[in-house]
Amino acid sequence: MMVNCCGLLTSQKEPVPLKSVEVELEVRDHVAAVVSTLNYENKEDKPLEAVFVFPLPGDAAVCHFSAKIGQIQIVAEVKEKQKAREEYDDALSSGQQAFLLEESEQSPDIFSLSVGSLPPGESASIRLEYVTELAVQADEGLRFILPAVLNPRYQPQGSEGGSVQVTSVPASLVPYSLSFSARVSSPRPVSKVESNCPLDPLQYLNTEQSQATVKLAAGHKFDRDVELLIYYKDAHQPTAVVEAGQASAKPGSLMGDPVVMLSLYPEFPQAVMSSLASCGEFVFLLDRSGSMDGPRIKSARDTLLLLLKSLPMGCYFNIYSFGSSHEHIFPKSVEYSQETMEEALKKVEEMNANLGGTEILKPLKDIYSQPCIPNQPRQLFVFTDGEVGNTKEVINLVKKNSGSHRCFSFGIGEGASSALINGLAKEGGGHAQFITGTDRMQPKVMQSLRFALQPAVVDISVTWDLPKGVSVTALSPPITALFQGQRSLIYGQLTGQSSEAAEGCVTVKYSLAGHPSQNQLHFSLQPAEDTGLTVHRLAARTLIRSLEMEETERRGEQDEGVKKKKVVELSVQSGVSSAFTSFIAVNKGNGETIQGPLVRRNVPTPMMGYCMMSGPPVMMMKMSRMPGPAFHCAMSRSMASPSDEMSCDMPEITCARKAKAPSSPGFLSNMKKKRVVFKRAQSEADHLSPQSDGQHVNDASSSSANSSPQQPPRDPLLQLVFLQKASGCWVLDPALAAALGKTSEEVEKPKPASVNKEVWATILALIWLHGFKMDAQEEWELLAMKAASWLRAQNAPCVTECVDAGNSLLGCKVQKDVLGL
Repeated sequence: MMVNCCGLLTSQKEPVPLKSVEVELEVRDHVAAVVSTLNYENKEDKPLEAVFVFPLPGDAAVCHFSAKIGQIQIVAEVKEKQKAREEYDDALSSGQQAFLLEESEQSPDIFSLSVGSLPPGESASIRLEYVTELAVQADEGLRFILPAVLNPRYQPQGSEGGSVQVTSVPASLVPYSLSFSARVSSPRPVSKVESNCPLDPLQYLNTEQSQATVKLAAGHKFDRDVELLIYYKDAHQPTAVVEAGQASAKPGSLMGDPVVMLSLYPEFPQAVMSSLASCGEFVFLLDRSGSMDGPRIKSARDTLLLLLKSLPMGCYFNIYSFGSSHEHIFPKSVEYSQETMEEALKKVEEMNANLGGTEILKPLKDIYSQPCIPNQPRQLFVFTDGEVGNTKEVINLVKKNSGSHRCFSFGIGEGASSALINGLAKEGGGHAQFITGTDRMQPKVMQSLRFALQPAVVDISVTWDLPKGVSVTALSPPITALFQGQRSLIYGQLTGQSSEAAEGCVTVKYSLAGHPSQNQLHFSLQPAEDTGLTVHRLAARTLIRSLEMEETERRGEQDEGVKKKKVVELSVQSGVSSAFTSFIAVNKGNGETIQGPLVRRNVPTPMMGYCMMSGPPVMMMKMSRMPGPAFHCAMSRSMASPSDEMSCDMPEITCARKAKAPSSPGFLSNMKKKRVVFKRAQSEADHLSPQSDGQHVNDASSSSANSSPQQPPRDPLLQLVFLQKASGCWVLDPALAAALGKTSEEVEKPKPASVNKEVWATILALIWLHGFKMDAQEEWELLAMKAASWLRAQNAPCVTECVDAGNSLLGCKVQKDVLGL
């Protein structure tokens, strides 16, 4: 019998009740308020339950959830999670409409929205509001991300908890549309707004250019997250906003009292900042799971090359990599030298995305089990596409070890978990960066290395000076990391009364390389107009997150219960989501019940197509709502024959062919494996070696007999970088001549007679970098500083003569002082 399906269909030919998503963004200075409207329509002849699992920014505070059916508007309430679920189930079983919004207990950037009992022909409009802080980028832009891509999260073997089913389709098959508009306002002029997606032109709303609107061009393909970068003039000014409390809330409560939000940009003394640290233990942890395949792993290898060349002499380093298992280059961190650097580079060139799943917990435990090296502060760099299911467990481990290191995290590719990447950096006292679309990884990583080379700030304290009768309760956790020019946000609840003209003062004191220092900010206690409750909700979210992250393992179930009770109370009072609460709305309506059995429809989410599957995978995210395997995938009829294997970063799986595969329990259990295995047509790829698994590996990297490093990458900049020695110098040889685009004779002939070859080679390399690669200066700046330092230590004669001769040879006009000589 042929089923007559109207409307939009998934690739499984099931109707999709979600028709469109409309997003309105309002940015005020560095805080964003977002309103998402999801429009549903049931075009089937039976009542539906639509379930949509989707990503939100990891630090978003969801503060409003409502549904409109016809002319009826139902506003949801925040309730304890189990109570909300029971109320939802009871409503559906008694034929009422109900709406449930839940945050994942494992990862705060994943939400599940259930729309229950949508009768035939009925439409519903769901309104979801959240507020979030905007992260400051290395180039001073503020980054807003609208996650569109939800990748499967790898659930480590043996981890507990149920799952909620997520249907996922390739981006091109997403059956609903997205419209997105933004309004930006700030005390300072908006200089520009950029995006990774096509935008309509920026429209200014006033002559000061401090207000503007911008829209996403029509026809978004759902193949990437929507990223907006907002630039203000004079962005690095400290600011304070005082927001009045809610009139209906009890005075003395968080929502009843005024709340202040301070945005601080510490400025460090120039004398301390002029010399970067020449010590440290640098540990690099690289994700080599299947989903890192292709350009991601190649970019990561190029980035490790730059990092290794930029490290200071006298430091220690090691490189770990992980998937389902993990590896390290050295048994423990080794001193940085020409020999250890060469050995590491050889191993890096052989690295491929061939280690299966994303088990990040075990390598982190291994790193933390190594004793710290005296007077070498540990700096951990984590590179991952962030597809882990045990996010909170990983962040807790970093937090537990935050006293012994700083953690710098990098989220690679679309759909990287913002909760994981931001959480690692926040709890590890470091800095987070996201690399999406066609972004080059190198500039962002080198920015973080510059932060890591800054002396660690210790003894950080925040003191308040307020008028008599006014007191403050800190709502933010203590500041654990300060970096030159990076923002720190502090929230405080203000209690008591003062005269209207009163002002307060906050002082941040700290010690930097043994020098006591401080920054101050004076602010008015007069509440700002028209801020709604944005600041209160962000403060509540900060407090909820701190409570959720509190360590309770050692204190037993009783304390866990106390913590949960506190979170639930705060979440209900502030109307902000948490891991222990849900939003629930029930349409009591006119008493009419909906007849007939409910049919469940899973709304598909876009996913990047790692596995080259022709049918959509169905993933299980941990939302503790439904028991089930970590991942279930129904292969479509057109899959290739079982000739070959391709590994993919996904958890334990059951695969059943739709066409002819038997679906007996025996067949399914035989298919269960630690890593997912899919079939590929070319049989010659059967047993892939590290050199032949489809990665971008240089031909020379397979010559294991040769003890010299592999041939340099083809990119001219990386080719030159590859040839630099650990000490910072270059050697005058045919490889350098080729990298400079010259013959050996052309390079050797103009060398002044009294100058040694290494000095001449190093000056030539520096002139080439300054003459031809200024657009990538942030990538090579640190290794150029190392080279200049080496040159100064040589006390070489005729440096001016060398620079003139080098400019003449290369056709440049670089001044000697620009080279740092």
